[in-house]
Amino acid sequence: MPISDTKARKAMPADKPYRMPDTDGLYLDVRPTGKKFWRIRYFLDNKENLYAAGQYPHVSLKEARSIRDRVKSIAATGADPKLLQKEEREKAKRSQADSFDALALEWLEKYSPRWTEHYTKQVRVGIEREMRPAFGHKHITKVTPADVLALVQKIEERGAPSVAMLVRQWVGQIYRYAASTLRADHDPSAPLRGAVQRPPVKHSTALTASELATLAKQIDDKAGWRLNVIAMHLLMRTMLRTGELRQGRWEEIDFMRREWRIPGERMKMRRPHSVPLSTQAMALLQELHGYTGHGEYMFPSYRNPAKPMNKTTINVALNRMGWGGKFSGHGFRSTASTLLNGHGWRGDLIEKQLAHMPGDQVRAAYNHADYMKERREMLQWYSDFIDALMQDADAPPVPERMLA
Repeated sequence: MPISDTKARKAMPADKPYRMPDTDGLYLDVRPTGKKFWRIRYFLDNKENLYAAGQYPHVSLKEARSIRDRVKSIAATGADPKLLQKEEREKAKRSQADSFDALALEWLEKYSPRWTEHYTKQVRVGIEREMRPAFGHKHITKVTPADVLALVQKIEERGAPSVAMLVRQWVGQIYRYAASTLRADHDPSAPLRGAVQRPPVKHSTALTASELATLAKQIDDKAGWRLNVIAMHLLMRTMLRTGELRQGRWEEIDFMRREWRIPGERMKMRRPHSVPLSTQAMALLQELHGYTGHGEYMFPSYRNPAKPMNKTTINVALNRMGWGGKFSGHGFRSTASTLLNGHGWRGDLIEKQLAHMPGDQVRAAYNHADYMKERREMLQWYSDFIDALMQDADAPPVPERMLA
């Protein structure tokens, strides 16, 4: 007699396992622990076999009967339902391993050692906040161009076209990696090239000489914490990016040679960069060493000295000084470039100091040592020029041999 759901639910455990038969080989296996499992008897090559159909009540009576019918049908063809069940489980496991999310994280782990810390964080946020909620759960081969388009349009509509473009590019890179490991044969982002327009590049504002004089005079009185003051003065006199400066480590400073040697992994172009230090920059670093020289970072975070200064600290200080919306920390670089060019300094020296990637790679290989002396002289002139501005004095003369 077939069992009912009520009987299955009320079946009590005994000292030994016992069976509650249903029909056509299906029965409920009741264990002394109180757990109940569906079992299906079927015959293959005239031999009796048992198929585990799941635990009650997670698998209902109705579901168990449906599984029984499928098992009987498969066995009737001469195939073994248990082998098919094993294959399905392995396929499901492989499908989960080859989800977009899994491939994206695998790609990130493989290539992030080549990237800067900031870029790695950008990509990780793109995966976790943008791609994962949209289609991270899908198998890598099931993501469609429509899925990617819907995501980039959603990002663009919230006013972040640059993020939308980066996400489309990262999806393409993930699929190129998946193809190279034979787990995908298409790139759903490929048809979308051009679907998102890159916003116009907004270059950092360059100050005029008089504006730089005004800012330089304000820094000591209005920038707040002394580390902020030193950071701004060093940004002016080294032409470094804010991230390169605030993440600086004391081990990178060679006081004897008067150089700041930044390893390639911290540079935007992933190449080591040496900065000759002017007399003024050396004095600032010696003062800074008295404050933070006992630690790893030159500019540690106020709240957590084990981490570098927050990326917003300098800009927040500039905002407090009244320069918000007019000037940012990155603008010290464009200001130096503009003023040095304006006074006739050679463009190749300026570009080298900015650590821009030259078009001629062979030329770049030879320039590092040759330009160190010239760049040292240029940065010393620029520091003297800043001091002259602060004192309302005339700019020092530029050596003729350094003129463009």
